Order: sequence, then C-alpha cells, then structure tokens
Amino acid sequence: MEITECVMTSQLTRENTETERSSIMGKLLENLGSLPLGFGGAAISGEGGGYGFGKISEDHAIGLLKEAKDRGVKLFDTAPIYGFGMSEQRIGKAFQKNRDEVFIVSKSGVTWHENKRVDMTNDPLVTQKMLEQSLRDLQTDYIDLYMIHWPDERVDIRRPMEVLSKAKDQGKIKHIGLCNTFEEDLDKAMEVDRIEAIQCQMNLFEPEVVERLFPYLNKHEISFMSWGTLDKGILTKRVDEKRTFDKDDCRSWAPWWKQMDNKPKFEKLKKIWPLIEEHGHSPVELAIG
Repeated sequence: MEITECVMTSQLTRENTETERSSIMGKLLENLGSLPLGFGGAAISGEGGGYGFGKISEDHAIGLLKEAKDRGVKLFDTAPIYGFGMSEQRIGKAFQKNRDEVFIVSKSGVTWHENKRVDMTNDPLVTQKMLEQSLRDLQTDYIDLYMIHWPDERVDIRRPMEVLSKAKDQGKIKHIGLCNTFEEDLDKAMEVDRIEAIQCQMNLFEPEVVERLFPYLNKHEISFMSWGTLDKGILTKRVDEKRTFDKDDCRSWAPWWKQMDNKPKFEKLKKIWPLIEEHGHSPVELAIG
C-alpha cells in the first residue's frame, strides 16, 4: 500500500510575486492555524470505491496519522466519501484524545446510496445531515474547516451556505470553505458568510488555477489549499506507464485516471528526474517545492 495522495500544500508556484505568496500563505497560517503541509485523508480510507488508493488496515492507517502528527503535520483533510465514512472514522479514532492539537478539514456535498452509488448534491438538508454525521464519525464537537466539496448547478450555493453559517454560529464549525470552484460561486457564497479557504487541484501539470484564481484570492484574502499535489502518485516516481492497480485502488476504475493519457507526463518526467536527483532532491520535493 503506497500513500500517494497524502500531501496537501498551500504553496504558490514561482510565477507569482512574493507579495501574493506572502499574503495567501500568511492567511492560511493565520486563519486556519495550519502548517503549509497537510495530510490528505483519502489515502487512508481503505476502499477504492470511496476514492482510496488500496486497502489499508485500521491499525496501519491510525499509525500513519499519528506518525504524521509526530513529524509536525497539524492539518488533516478528509471527507465523508473517502472510504464511505471510513477516513473520517479513522481520523476520529486517531485524535480523539488530543483533538485540540490537530486541525481537521472535512466537506459536504458528495454522498452515496445504500448500494454505494455516489451522489453529488448541495441540497441544504443533505448538507446538514452530512455535517452532523461527520461530527459523529470524527468524534468531535467541532470541525476546524468545513467545505462544500463540489459545485452543484441544481442548487444555489447560498442555500447550503446558510446551513454552514448557522452551524458556525453554533460552534459546530470554525471556518467555511469551498472546493473546486471559482469567482462566481465565491461571490455568491460570501453574500452569506466569510469564505476562509478554497481548495482546488494544483500540481506541476495542472497550474491553471494560479492565473485564474490567485489574483481573486489575494484581493479577498482567502487562503488556498491544493489537492492532487502529487498527481495521483505520478509525481512520486512510484507510478509510471507500467504500473497496475488492484481493484481496491480507485485508479483501477476511475474515469479521471482510466480515460486520461498520462504518457506525455511520463515522457517529460523521464527527462526531469535525473536532473532533480543530481541536485540532491527527491521527486516529492519537486512536486511540493
């Protein structure tokens, strides 16, 4: 079992000015109380259908979580869909005795039916239900940062935002964030309450968010978190065109992997890896640097 997507980072790319870098990085640290590096909880969910990266026992998962904390990681990101609740449950068990020493991020908006058919919805009633279940699974009275996982064109984002704003007033969540969206939804959401952070995919092969979103985030002092920082393992050098995955790894079936032609990425990286290693750096350092 390889942990390939445990890295989340708030770091900006080098194309940005030092002013933008300082502002957004500073707001993440100030507003969210986190280190610039976080632990992505999908990898310890243990079930490919729930976007896991292969089976992992509960003891192993909890051991990894505690090891990450011991090494200085404070932010742990999860969502109900990761392992159909298993990721949240494992994080809850790992930190139930020292909850105040970690910063937990979870999300609403991706749920599932009895047959584990995934449903993406921002219906306010579902948002409320998912929040309450997350609190139970995480064994906590509050979630540090609670985010809307994906946009839902059927539901005005202001409706679930009203649920989250009320939950914040009640102390159930400390901060509100959005994922995988852009200016229009951010503007609407902030009509209801303050958005402290946004999380989108960003890595060496997916840099578009920098130009499209960072000026807006800098203007409104909104923190940024990336997901997919290691590009599903490609940027670890452990995954190449010959790599196969078992059925419990979401990369064995997910359209975003099966239908993607990754060969150009692998060809580019074959030229880059020797240069990186020649200068004493690892592939992961390149990915998050």
